[in-house]
Amino acid sequence: MTFEEIKDRFEDDAGKFSGLGATVKFDFKDDGFIVLDASSQPPTISTEDSSTDCTIAISLSNFEKLATGKLDPVMAFTLGKLKVRGSMGIAMKLTALMED
Repeated sequence: MTFEEIKDRFEDDAGKFSGLGATVKFDFKDDGFIVLDASSQPPTISTEDSSTDCTIAISLSNFEKLATGKLDPVMAFTLGKLKVRGSMGIAMKLTALMED
């Protein structure tokens, strides 16, 4: 999965994050950022680096494994493949919304 494919998927699914009420940045290191702003309606997606309520740092390959169910989010966090900065509560809520 490329960065563009992930960004397109977030744009297609932005509406399902309406209940999040927060901003989340996915930090894919050198590959870029995807910022989900679900603090307003409708939720928006951006690739501009900005301050957010929660930042999730993960590689593109590990994100693809998460998205396809090949990597459990708790296991990824435990193994250091996924790092959370900011609100852990928002990260947990996001996980539940992404699984739907």
